[in-house]
Amino acid sequence: MRFYPALEEARLIRRYKRFLADIETVSGELLTIHCPNTGSMLNCQVEGGQVWFSRSNDPKRKLPGTWEIGETPQGRLFCVNTGRANGLVEEALQAGVITELAGFTALKREVAYGQEKSRIDFRLEYPSGPAYVEVKSVTLGFDGTAVAAFPDAVTQRGAKHLRELAHLARDGIRAVQFYCVNLTGIDAVRPAEEIDWAYAEALREAVACGVEVLAYGVRLDHEEMVIDRRLDVRLNG
Repeated sequence: MRFYPALEEARLIRRYKRFLADIETVSGELLTIHCPNTGSMLNCQVEGGQVWFSRSNDPKRKLPGTWEIGETPQGRLFCVNTGRANGLVEEALQAGVITELAGFTALKREVAYGQEKSRIDFRLEYPSGPAYVEVKSVTLGFDGTAVAAFPDAVTQRGAKHLRELAHLARDGIRAVQFYCVNLTGIDAVRPAEEIDWAYAEALREAVACGVEVLAYGVRLDHEEMVIDRRLDVRLNG
């Protein structure tokens, strides 16, 4: 996935009200742009750190740009825009990069399903039956380790999705939790038990019911993002 138009470089002044970020461009222009991330962005944002943003000329937009990439306090790059994850995964699925999910005959996005009235990110059709794939974007990293974690804040919605997947697996339907790790320098993923113990337990229970857990890393710079490698999953941290 290449960024088009090309991203512009700036430095972060501050992020506030969840969806707003003040930045200063290389030329000294001060802008308030959209921050497309509902999470806490724990261990990600650093005031004065480098950011890259996409600029919009749409007169209907209230803000002139969108924060796309940032630099963490550990010097890693991460994708701020959580909306990119599903596009990345679909691109990788269509290219056959995610070998565990290869061989599907049809792909549908945002399909209604489940006992709790959810929507699955992808429903893949195979000759043997469907597979339901839930995607989560991971950006939480730590000093001194190449292990990322999810979530970065308590997520009742995330636990709900795991319950839905577990229901499918119990009924013999293939169900997959997919972690798209939009953070450089990472080798493995774990549940962030210290942040959301209930989510970590729900993940382990889902696996016990037959839910598959996959994690893939992303090659990321200010020009493109590409899913390129399988990562380890450590259910017990």
